[in-house]
Amino acid sequence: MKTLSALLRNLTLDDLRKWAGTTILNRSQSYIGQVKQLSRLEDGTLAAWVSGSEEYITSVCLDEKGDFDYDCTCPYDRGPCKHAVAVVLSAVEQVKRKNEIPLLTNEDDLYHSLFDGSEDDSADDDDWPDEDEEPDFASEAITAGRQGKPRMLKILEGMAKDTLITMILELAVRYPEIQRGILEKEQLATGRVDKVVSSLRQEIRSLTSEPVWRNSWKGEGNSPDYSHVQAQLRALLTTGHADAVIQLGQELWTRGNEQVAQSHDEGETATEIAACLEVVLQAVPLSSMAPAGQLLWVIKLALEDEYCLLDSVGKVLESTKYTQTHWHEVAEDLESDLTSMARPASATFSDTYRRNKVVDMLLDVYKRSGAPGKVIPLLEKEAETCRCYEKLVDMLLAAGEKEKGRQWCIRGFERTVESAPGIASGLQNRLRQLAENEKKYDLAATYRAEDFFARVSRTTFVALRQAAEQAKVWTAVREAVLRYLTTGRRPEPVDGGKSTAWPLPRPEFIRPRSKTGAQQVRFPDLDALMDIAILEERFDDVVALYQELRKIKRWGWETDKSVAEAVAKSHPQTAIDIWRTIVNSLISQVKPKAYEEAAGYLRRICTVYQENNRTSEWLSLLGELRREHKAKRRLMEVIDSLSGKKIVDSLR
Repeated sequence: MKTLSALLRNLTLDDLRKWAGTTILNRSQSYIGQVKQLSRLEDGTLAAWVSGSEEYITSVCLDEKGDFDYDCTCPYDRGPCKHAVAVVLSAVEQVKRKNEIPLLTNEDDLYHSLFDGSEDDSADDDDWPDEDEEPDFASEAITAGRQGKPRMLKILEGMAKDTLITMILELAVRYPEIQRGILEKEQLATGRVDKVVSSLRQEIRSLTSEPVWRNSWKGEGNSPDYSHVQAQLRALLTTGHADAVIQLGQELWTRGNEQVAQSHDEGETATEIAACLEVVLQAVPLSSMAPAGQLLWVIKLALEDEYCLLDSVGKVLESTKYTQTHWHEVAEDLESDLTSMARPASATFSDTYRRNKVVDMLLDVYKRSGAPGKVIPLLEKEAETCRCYEKLVDMLLAAGEKEKGRQWCIRGFERTVESAPGIASGLQNRLRQLAENEKKYDLAATYRAEDFFARVSRTTFVALRQAAEQAKVWTAVREAVLRYLTTGRRPEPVDGGKSTAWPLPRPEFIRPRSKTGAQQVRFPDLDALMDIAILEERFDDVVALYQELRKIKRWGWETDKSVAEAVAKSHPQTAIDIWRTIVNSLISQVKPKAYEEAAGYLRRICTVYQENNRTSEWLSLLGELRREHKAKRRLMEVIDSLSGKKIVDSLR
């Protein structure tokens, strides 16, 4: 099995991220400086004190499978804590510096805080403290899984009651966290929940008022620690005080949202608050609120959730505790909210965002309340305001109301084509799918043509070709498309619906001509014509269009590369000239990396010369490059690699 020391030498941040997660890893990096007395045991286990809200005893070792195992006296219990990861990072730092991590001896306080170091389960009487002695007290948490009885437990079991009480009182004075923990347990046990709630409310207000920031470059920052809040909320819930948890949760929700909105810590604080609110959500079904009230409390928070603080809300909504009657009450409340909402100032996303969330939630509530019949009427009512045309059409088609769905597609398209082209495109696709389902292949091809004229590209051209071939009109459509790309005059069907020049019918909607793209393109569109010529393998046309395009336009190398690759066999000299131009440009950068890239194009040139029995020209090219750039040592090495015996022999 691999040792911990061997693992540390090759450990990466990705390894730690897989173990502890991104949030804990990021947080742990600011705790590296808080790792004190880093030591190792004989078996390779790492141990240290780590300063947080108090001093924690932390150890890290490898389990039988060679994976990290850890223990820490901090209250975090959802996986590896930041203290454990900080210990590993500190150890890695020492290994990289080639510093020896000291062996922990039985004379160290840390050693005794871990365990008594005995080889077996027995202990001599001399190891036990006298009743009037005060032992060195720390924590037993790390020792629980080790061989031998934990030293702290042995000590406590052997102490007289008065001595134990005295020691705890002194420690409570010395460590306020101990006093707080004892008082909180006593308050919960005796039903004095108001004291716990008051204290926890103050803690929430204090934590949410802290500035939250992180400087990743310097490894500095401040992130409030909500672990105690989470633990106390869980303790309240466990002892039957769900209403108190919800009361505190409301405060945390309000103030926590404000804090997260102003935070700059890569979401760490949001994650902490979300963990606390998960406990709050667990309290909802156990609270004294009526079932419908419980649902509404959760739903209205979810509608306000801008920072994903309530990821567990679905668990509450899916509970079988809630009946259709309860959901019906929720629906009535949300309907009232929607009615009272002011109409958005415009149909833009920002103005309709809130209303859309309520509508979406109400649609879900209708289904849960057994009232799916209310879904389509709601969508029809809100279609113009919320632009929920696509949802409406999908629901109509699912309900078998095909013609009504078609009309809403047309209506929605005409209202969104200029202001929300994404929605309009989705509605047009639905019209095309309807045409295909009805085997109206010419109409389906019309919509593919609409896509092409709006966004000329190889993708839209291929889609149009496939649709027109299915409609058996591709020859005429292709001629019209090429004519359009040459002249800029878009083909139109005659009043009867079709013409010999354009054999496709009109679309079912009216698209403003300003949205066709014709006014935004210079004609002839040589780029598109050349791309189509490459696609159709008309290589003479590709070369002619390329030469024409060079006269009027400059571009990057992508066009040159695609042309050269396309015509390398049909017009080898054109491909060689293009690649030679790229090679010269790369060499002029005078960078080793550019030389290597140039070598790739030279190899392509070599292949073309080889295929055309022009060996002497290839050797002449290499000689020319040597003469022109003989001072470029690294380039000469690249050229030598291209003129090796194997390459030369293959050319002869």
